[in-house]
Amino acid sequence: MSLSILIVDDEPHLPHQFARFLRKQGYEVHTAPDGDAGLQIVRKSEIDLVLLDVRLPKQSGLEVLNRIQMIDVEIPVVMITAYGDIQDAVMAMKAGAADYLLKGFDLEQLLFVVQRVLANSAMSRELRQLRRERSANYHFTHIVGQSEQMCAIFDLVTRVAASETASVLIMGESGTGKEVIAHALHEQSARASGPFHPLNCAAIPSNLLESELFGYEQYAFTDAKRQKRGLLELAEGGTLFLDEIGEMPQDMQAKLLRVLETRTFFRLGGNKEVKINVRVVAATNRDLEQAIQEGAFRADLFFRLAVLKIVLPPLRERTGDILLFAAQFLSDFNKLLGRNVKRIAPDAQQLLLAYRWPGNVRELKNVIERAMILSSGEELLARHFPQEIIGNTPTTRVSSMVSADPLEQWLDRQPNGPISLNEVNERIEQHLVRWALHTANSNRARAAELLGLTKVDQLRYLIRKYHIEP
Repeated sequence: MSLSILIVDDEPHLPHQFARFLRKQGYEVHTAPDGDAGLQIVRKSEIDLVLLDVRLPKQSGLEVLNRIQMIDVEIPVVMITAYGDIQDAVMAMKAGAADYLLKGFDLEQLLFVVQRVLANSAMSRELRQLRRERSANYHFTHIVGQSEQMCAIFDLVTRVAASETASVLIMGESGTGKEVIAHALHEQSARASGPFHPLNCAAIPSNLLESELFGYEQYAFTDAKRQKRGLLELAEGGTLFLDEIGEMPQDMQAKLLRVLETRTFFRLGGNKEVKINVRVVAATNRDLEQAIQEGAFRADLFFRLAVLKIVLPPLRERTGDILLFAAQFLSDFNKLLGRNVKRIAPDAQQLLLAYRWPGNVRELKNVIERAMILSSGEELLARHFPQEIIGNTPTTRVSSMVSADPLEQWLDRQPNGPISLNEVNERIEQHLVRWALHTANSNRARAAELLGLTKVDQLRYLIRKYHIEP
């Protein structure tokens, strides 16, 4: 599909010359002699770029520019101006014009500006789309949880997000989704257009943590060949997420406390104070109050971080969310792996609900990913789960009876004489029928589907043949 350009200019010949040239370059071109005609085209057609003369009859180019932005602020506008109207072009740039051309430009210059502005516009649209998708991914409708605890947390995050600078401490076991909540808090706040920078305090050696946070000046130490900005600066206007804050060394705790109190810091090796506008969100799976009693964490830093607290419950305390999470991960991995797994078998769902989930949501996500890799059909079955999930539940014992069954014992025994292939085939066929009925929870239509049978009557015949009680 060709990109569409609108030329708004009242001169009788030049616009048509530009139009012929741009059409040869593959563009679709519209022309209009005044602002009103141009605005009608903008309303009716998909326009990707407007070339707009500063001086027009009836209304000025600046007025037309403002009205174009009211219709669609994302349409880039290039102003065409004479030398005497350069001040108007500057005003247009301040008002949102993408660029300007001085009359007397040649066709190659025209093409260069058109291509550059369209390329920049495309990148801007893509960036805006990515930001919209990022924001949507962390909107509450995309964060799983319908339990009473999670609904209360969503309400709390909404209220906390309204605060511009107050620090937030998110507490919860490992894998409960602390970073997801931190990101949602960022996206619901007025800082959503700013950066979100995460830092795992436990993953970085203590001697490097300070330079990661504060940055350093050139020659601050042997390998400092140039100045480096730390995350406190890079997160300007946005959010700095400090995960595993409980693992931060005490000397760094004191320095972080000063930053939170003064909103300023010094780069390593520097003597110039740097002011920041950053919200700090911290997270921990440790009991920080216990760590304070043990002398491992500063009480003053805890109270500074915990101006607002969000406590995430473990997954075992909100079992009503387990299958919701599983369904979400099923959808996510279908897209990622190019699969079309439609459901989780009923007995497999019972296993998920019965498990204690010490690794919480992160563990559940890993279990679903593993099961989808091991599965080949449209349904995740109990046998696709790891042994710790299967455990010693009643479902497992039934599965073991079906799978281990006399079939494996019979196949393992040493034959005493000639082997009948018909007998082997019948044993395997009988075993598979039992397995399909068990897996489908005695649903004969589903069991027939698992066996690749086109009619349920074929399954009924096999059930009668082998005297199987579903």
